[in-house]
This record gives sequence, C-alpha cells and structure tokens, in this order.
Amino acid sequence: MENLKQLQERVAVSDGRASADLVIKNGRIVNVFSGEIMEGDVAIKNGYIAGIGHFPHAENEIDAAGEFIVPGFIDAHVHVESAMVTPAEFARVLLPNGVTTIITDPHEIANVAGEKGIEFMLDNANGVPLDMFVMLPSSVPATEGEHNGETLHAEKLHPLYAHEKVIGLAEVMDFPSVAKGNSDILTKIIDAKKEGGRIDGHGAGLTSADLNNYLAVGIRTDHESTNAEEALDRLRAGMFVMLREGTVGRDLIATIPAVTPNNSHRFCFCTDDKLINDLITEGSINYNIRLAIEKGIEPINAIQMATINAANCHNLPYLGAVAAGYQADIVFLKDLQTVEITKVLKHGEVVVENGSRNEAAFEQQSATKFVSPKINHHLTKKDLELPLKNPTCYVIGMQPNSLFTEKLIAEVTIQDGLFVPSTSQDLLKMAVVERHHDTGFVGVGIVRGFGLTEGAIATTVAHDSHNIVAVGVTDEAMEAAITHVTNTGGGIAVVDASGKVLHDLELPIAGLLSDKSFEEVEQDLVGLTSAFKQISHASGFDPFLTLSFLTLPVIPELKLTDQGLFDFATFQIIPNEVN
Repeated sequence: MENLKQLQERVAVSDGRASADLVIKNGRIVNVFSGEIMEGDVAIKNGYIAGIGHFPHAENEIDAAGEFIVPGFIDAHVHVESAMVTPAEFARVLLPNGVTTIITDPHEIANVAGEKGIEFMLDNANGVPLDMFVMLPSSVPATEGEHNGETLHAEKLHPLYAHEKVIGLAEVMDFPSVAKGNSDILTKIIDAKKEGGRIDGHGAGLTSADLNNYLAVGIRTDHESTNAEEALDRLRAGMFVMLREGTVGRDLIATIPAVTPNNSHRFCFCTDDKLINDLITEGSINYNIRLAIEKGIEPINAIQMATINAANCHNLPYLGAVAAGYQADIVFLKDLQTVEITKVLKHGEVVVENGSRNEAAFEQQSATKFVSPKINHHLTKKDLELPLKNPTCYVIGMQPNSLFTEKLIAEVTIQDGLFVPSTSQDLLKMAVVERHHDTGFVGVGIVRGFGLTEGAIATTVAHDSHNIVAVGVTDEAMEAAITHVTNTGGGIAVVDASGKVLHDLELPIAGLLSDKSFEEVEQDLVGLTSAFKQISHASGFDPFLTLSFLTLPVIPELKLTDQGLFDFATFQIIPNEVN
C-alpha cells in the first residue's frame, strides 16, 4: 500500500519538480484506452508511472530504441497448482513470458488442506516479483457428498478476506446449489460482495437460460466457453468472457470468432490449467495473444484483452495500462505481431532482459514450509475389480485436449463375472481411490482414449477432490502405480506390465506440488512423457493432466469419482452397466 510520501514524490516527478527513478525513452507506447500508438517518455517513481511526456531528469534511463511499450500481461484465471510448482517457482516461469499479474483460485490445494493450503500459497508468493491475487475457492468440495480432504463453508472463508491479495470469490462450479438457492453458496457470494470482491462463474455446459441463475446472484465472469456461440451467450448475459488456452482446455481457436472490435472490451485471456513444459515451450498469456492475432484479432485489441480488460474484469484499477498512476509493470516488444519480448519490468524494476531473469529479484527471504496431510488408504487388488453381469456398459470417452468427455456405450469383455480390459478396443480400466480419510471408497469404471498396450499410470492430481486416479491394462499394474505414488507421498508414476516404475514425479506438497525448481519438474515431465510412449500408442495430448480431469464431476459428460461413475446430465452416480 502506498503512503503519503510516495504520492507526494510521484506528483513532484509528474510535473518535473523532481527526478524520476527511471525514464524509458524512445519507445512506442501502446495506449490501451484509445488503441493508439504514442510517443513520449515514461517516467517511473517508486514502482508507479508518474507521467508520459518529456522527462529530462532521471536517476536511470532505458533507451527503448523504437520497441513497443505495453502493459504487463494478466492471466485472468489460473490454477498455479496445475503447473505442479510453488508460486515462487511459477513466477520464474511467467515473468519471461511477460506475465506480471495472475488471478488464481487455489481450490486444488484447498481441497486437500483447507485454509492452511490457501495460506501457504499466499505466503509462498510473498516477496516474488509477481502479483498473485487470490479468488477464494467457492466449491470445496466441488459438489455435495464428494470425499475430499477438507470442506470450506462460508464461515471458514470469510476471515481470509483480510489478506490484501484476496479479491473475490472463485469459480462457482456447483451450479445446482446456486439454482436451488443453497444457503452456504449464497452466503459465500454475499460475503464476497460485502468485501467488494468480484465473483467468478464456471458455466461448463450451461445454456443461455441457465445463465440467468448465475447473473441473478451476481456472478459476472466465465471461462468455460468451448465455442463462439457459448462465448456470445455469456457476453449477451453481461459477463466478462475469459478465453482459455491451457494444456487440456484448448478453446481459444474455437471461441475467438466471437470477438469483434465492438465487443472486444468484454473479453480477456486465461490459461486455467497449464503444465510447466507447455509454459516453457509455448508461453502463457503471450501465447494466447499470438494465437488470437494469428486468427485475425488486431494486435492492439489482443494486447487490450491481455491487460486492461483483465484488470477491469477483476476491478484492479492500478494495473493494465502504461499511463500515469498505474503500476509500472511494463513489457518491451520487438514486434506486435509476433509478441517477441525483449524486456520485462515489474514495479519499475527490470526482472527479465533478453530472456534472462534477474535471479536476485526472485530470491525469497524465507520459504514457508508446508506439512502435507498423510495419504490415507488401505487399497487391495480386489478393490480394483469391476463386477459386471451385463456386457453393455457406459464408457468414459476421453477427448484429447478437451475437459469434456463423451458418454459412450460399448460391449465389453466379461470373464468370471469381472470386466476385462481390451487393448485392441482401447477399453481400459480406470479407478479413483479415496486418499484423505481412509473411507475405503474406490470408484471403478471403463475409459477409452489412452491407448495403453501394457502397464498403468497413476496420479494424486485428480480434480478437484484430488484422490488417487489410475488407468491401466491390468489390476496388478494399477495397484503397483497406486502403491508407488502413495509411498512417495504423492505424485505421478508410469509402470510397465510387470509393475516396474518407468518414471515418476514426486509431489510432496499436498500430493500436488513439487518442492523442486521448475527446471527439474520439466525434466521429470519429459521423462514421464517418454515413459508413457513406451506403454501407449496414443499421442497428441497430455495423458497426465487429461487423466486428472476425468474425475471432475462438474464438467460434462461422464466422469469417475471415488463413489463411482458420475453423469453430469443427471448430476448423480450411475451404474456402469446400461439398464
């Protein structure tokens, strides 16, 4: 928070009575308000822009040499946990991509560890050159009756608004509870309004009529559009629409046709869930901007969507522009069309130059230690059996690079009254094992799309309850993979037909995050991908994040929880066999 002295110093710089800390000269400034490209000096004092114009006196100068000066990019909705690194490491990945601010929903770690998980994320982000604003998780668990680690009712969330980085209520994904007028979810919404916060929606599969429930209670954003018509439905309802391009949820190309010069001010970008290796190879919001430009969006409109639109969406009045009074989060671009980044400033300090980080800026004075809840289950191989009488069964149809699944029906093989996976038909067994309270719940179902020829994969990243999820060809291989991630305190593992671990990634922080550097995590992800290729002929998608989303019941059509097969259409558990 600024103080009186800082404001007085900034005013003195703005009218030329005092020297700036830094002046950027010879840049072409993208004005996100007017859509113009302007010339002028950018004067910075105490981390904020004091003015645009002519400022001959400064302690330091940067010659932009004709490069474009744009605001720091903002990710309007992201789950840090999906990158499987801590917020401090996440910052080291994002800043070279020009992302200086994120709005995050820590509901992944909250589903495992409750308020302590949220507090860990906030503490770990403290002191790093990235603004991490938190929207409090609205749906922990995601739906009633799920077996996750913790439950966060309104009274537990409300005290967290005292933290200056908590700015609203995150994606309200339990739509039936909103529609029924559930008192707990409506109290969370009321609390957010009282604290001046925004409320995010999660309108996966909702019709334009369904959106009335959301708008009626004050929900004003959505990031779940998968096509242009859905995006327009949300726009017409009065929502800010976040266009998503993550690792699995790759929706930008299908939704970008909804954007026009007349309505672009109501659109912004998000990544939602993106793995470290994709962040490194593709980028973050800078990739969304490039993709939008390639699909016909004017570069300045795309820059607006990545900056001022996102700031307006979340009511962040001092972010998103290169103008007097705005935080000096600035990105230098060699070219608007390619979004080639040469320099990144955060709070007026150079943190990235020509792709190299100023590592001193990322050093934390102290790192918060997190004590993870113990993985708690007693699985036996018998728990993985799927008894069947009828060979006509529902099958989860995994769709590559989509959060949605298909509700398929197939004739499966039964032997001695039990389902037998078929590699030739790509009908594999999937299991979700409750890992928090040793309830003994194990959901078993059938999935198509992973193309396994042998072995199994297992992970403790299983949205949103984060139980253990596995897919495999044999019960023995699945049990071996599940046992391995249990013994390591959480993580991902790939095993062959004999149960030998081909590669793993340990995630000791809540079974979701690594305590290693992002570079080490990336190498482990490369190893996991290589191991997956040894046991599968499928390609063109990330199998691990894809598997983790097959347990999320609030996304259509068919998912698997620890209690069994979940049908989004009826919002209830259904039998595997077709009646």
